[in-house]
Amino acid sequence: MISPKLLEHAIHINVQHALQEDIGDGDLTAQLTPADEHAHARVISRENMVLAGQPWVDALFQQLDPSVEVIWLKKEGEHVQADETFLELKGKARSLLTGERPALNFIQTLSAVATKVAGYVKLVEGTTTKILDTRKTIPGLRIAQKYAVAIGGGQNHRLGLFDAFLIKENHIMAAGGIAQAIAHAHNIAPNKPVEVEVENFDELQQALNAGADIVMLDNFNQQQMLDAVKLVNGRCKLEASGNITVERLSEVASTGVDYISMGSLTKDIKAVDLSMRFI
Repeated sequence: MISPKLLEHAIHINVQHALQEDIGDGDLTAQLTPADEHAHARVISRENMVLAGQPWVDALFQQLDPSVEVIWLKKEGEHVQADETFLELKGKARSLLTGERPALNFIQTLSAVATKVAGYVKLVEGTTTKILDTRKTIPGLRIAQKYAVAIGGGQNHRLGLFDAFLIKENHIMAAGGIAQAIAHAHNIAPNKPVEVEVENFDELQQALNAGADIVMLDNFNQQQMLDAVKLVNGRCKLEASGNITVERLSEVASTGVDYISMGSLTKDIKAVDLSMRFI
């Protein structure tokens, strides 16, 4: 879960970088507009989407020009229909023109994540399985994208390397085995979750015996997942991962695994088509 402090810091840094890379030492084209001219703009989505990114847009105009009035016609997480206005901006024309692209970049990217996640979550409705993200995120937008996953109804896996253990094959080899790796993890940070990736039932049993909190079933087929759920019988959480497509989501969820993690939620996204027009 993203703490309010971490979220606030990420928003500030994201917005600061976005404005700096776009404006540099000044917006040349905006200077074609008289400095005292005011404008009223509407932002619409060209396609259906789940809205995400409001805190970034609010912070962006606060940094750029606090006098700009940001009027949201939809709440964060609400569905927006194609060709529907969801945002209005009022203020100096120059400020609206300068802030347009970085503001829309945040919305089109984060809404794309939230929209995809919402669609996937709908596919597992009626089961106890939760959709998880991964660390396969756009560099610099880790917190932003994981925020959008939560807005879409998914859950966050670990935010980074600092808040949970995820013991994989190379970690196991370096530690001398699954049991040794888990024991060492418990000694290093007793209060942090310990997850272990396994590739077969022997490794699953070792992870169970050693007290893993979560076991990631790497590329298990349907029957193997059903057998794993039966074997574990609630002694730890089970996460399905590896080559899980949208077409297989419902089938995988029906096995009773607790989580399905998918890198595609954040790395394979298509930005939502947005448009801003002066009224």
